[in-house]
Amino acid sequence: MSKEITLNDSNFKAEVIESELPVVVDFWAPWCGPCRLMTPIVEELAEEYDGKVKIGKLNTDESPGVSGEYGIISIPTVIIFKDGKPVDQVIGAVPKDTIAKKLEAVL
Repeated sequence: MSKEITLNDSNFKAEVIESELPVVVDFWAPWCGPCRLMTPIVEELAEEYDGKVKIGKLNTDESPGVSGEYGIISIPTVIIFKDGKPVDQVIGAVPKDTIAKKLEAVL
C-alpha cells in the first residue's frame, strides 16, 4: 500500500501547511516522463521516512492553484515544507539520496 498522500488545491492547507511533520511535496503530471522516473523514488522515501515525514504528490494539471502559488513552472519539482513553509526544493529528476540529504537537514 502506498504511504504517500494525494494532494490537491482543496486539501493542501490541511495536509501541508498545517502539518506537524515536515512534508515533501512532489509536483508532477501524468504526461511528464521525468515525473514517472521520480515515482519509485518518492514511494521509497515514503516507506523509509514513514512517521517522520509526510510525502505527498500533487498533480499540477489538476491543482493549478497551489502550483501557481509556489511558482511551479518546471516539473518534476519537489519542495520540502517545514512548519508550513517551503525550506528546500529540487527541480528535475534527481537520485533518491539528493532528496534524502535535504530531508535529513530539516529533521
